[in-house]
Amino acid sequence: MRNRGSVVLVENNKVGLIKRNRNGSVYYVFPGGGIEEGENPETGAKREAFEELGVKVNVNECIAKVKFNGIQYFFLAEIIEGSFGTGQGEEYTDENRNRGTYQPMWVDIENLLSIDVRPKEVVERIHSLFN
Repeated sequence: MRNRGSVVLVENNKVGLIKRNRNGSVYYVFPGGGIEEGENPETGAKREAFEELGVKVNVNECIAKVKFNGIQYFFLAEIIEGSFGTGQGEEYTDENRNRGTYQPMWVDIENLLSIDVRPKEVVERIHSLFN
């Protein structure tokens, strides 16, 4: 079990997500990943946003904590530098990972409930905050 830090980016009624295609299944996740030794959840979320999206973010409030193989922390965040979709983390560079594809994209908030976004608890929280 490993705790994770993730960012929830909302701009122009759109949410920044990672479209995953893995083992024939297509679903969406919030950018983030495992918290490394010496990091707190906020620092881990910032690092993961840079690795996965190519952006530096300000991390704001934690809007959800979800238990799944550890605790996953989801922080509202805002981009302060960089270009969304230019991440160079191992998800994109390690050809031997064999963990499917990762595609950063913006999704309309109104479409979040009609696609497979994981975890659903965070989608519901976003809907309650932005509708």
